[in-house]
Amino acid sequence: MKQMYASLGIGPEVYGYGEAVLAGLRERFAAIDDTAEYNQAKVLAAMQKNRVSGGCLAASTGYGYNDLGRETLEAVYADCFHTQAALVRPQITCGTHALALALSAILRPGDELMSPVGAPYDTLEEVIGIRPSPGSLAEFGIGYRQADLKPDGSFDYDAIRAAITPRTRLITIQRSKGYATRPSLSVERIGQLIAFCKSAKPDVLCMVDNCYGEFVQRIEPSDVGADMTVGSLIKNPGGGLAAAGGYICGTQECVEACARRLTAPGLGKEVGANLGQLPAMYQGFFLAPTVTAGALKGAIFAAGVYEKLGFGCVPDAVEPRYDIIQAVTLGSPERMEAFCLGIQAAAPVDSHVTPVPWPMPGYDSDVIMAAGAFVQGSSIELSADGPIRPPYAVYFQGGLTWYHAKTGILMSLQKLYERGLVDLKG
Repeated sequence: MKQMYASLGIGPEVYGYGEAVLAGLRERFAAIDDTAEYNQAKVLAAMQKNRVSGGCLAASTGYGYNDLGRETLEAVYADCFHTQAALVRPQITCGTHALALALSAILRPGDELMSPVGAPYDTLEEVIGIRPSPGSLAEFGIGYRQADLKPDGSFDYDAIRAAITPRTRLITIQRSKGYATRPSLSVERIGQLIAFCKSAKPDVLCMVDNCYGEFVQRIEPSDVGADMTVGSLIKNPGGGLAAAGGYICGTQECVEACARRLTAPGLGKEVGANLGQLPAMYQGFFLAPTVTAGALKGAIFAAGVYEKLGFGCVPDAVEPRYDIIQAVTLGSPERMEAFCLGIQAAAPVDSHVTPVPWPMPGYDSDVIMAAGAFVQGSSIELSADGPIRPPYAVYFQGGLTWYHAKTGILMSLQKLYERGLVDLKG
């Protein structure tokens, strides 16, 4: 095995260091496999209940009227997320699009959106209008408030209560840390937060940005009171096979509103050709529990490797996991670039490419991204990225298999080691 890794460019010092870390992780990996087995059974049961058949995999074009496969897939998602309805479409281009769709469907001029978990992910700032942008919610007279988390990552309930006003129509809760080093939220904590918000304003709606969190636990935010649970198919639920798409699972009223915003009033869910994407969407969802498990193992391994070297990791090597993202505070642009170079060098696609920081659309600073993926931008595939700004943290995620995630982390360490940016004997 050491020789095989050497053929990929990973030296014996790095390989040995990784194996020493891995020796203490077997018990945690077994617990992850138990969750994956449970979620695999849940997905299988939903597919069997809804009588998925060969006819469901057929392509539709044009208007997409009477698309059995599309309607069945949405029923499968609704059953897995335990919601009244679901909207699962390849026409939803990414997670930001899915979230913007949900926000635009529910909010009206004069309403307010409120975040009880601090600032949203960077790409939502222009959607909301925190950073001015044409077409933002702010341009339509929709306000925004937020309550920051306390320094220890706990909810500031007094600030949340003060931020909820008679105009507050929708609460947005981001499960994952985004480009921050705060803890990601467990489904149980999300449930507590939703209950508090609804006690403060019973008619308020709660939406959860579930990106990177699907199938990490046995339950989802929709099991604990979320009116809408929103995510991207090129993250966990696409299983690495979906070429595009997003989902919104929730109440019948919310999902129908989102469908009318995606297509047109009067049309809603009745139109939208699948364009031959359904086989990958079905099979990706079927594989998602085990693919997510592999990515989780990779994240834990990354924390074990880099925490031992003295770098700050969120979560740390022993904390529970609520998404697939591992934040590693490397402390310098040079270390970030070396880390991302290693992830890119471990990719099956474009392994020869050198990632460099660039002004990526939707972000307010240069961002470096390593992602040699079969599907462009697929975050469930091996990838790493981060904004080039203090504290110079890189965000690692994905790996269609645990073994590939392991290779990526070893290669990232190899690049740092070759440049003298880490001391494996320290």
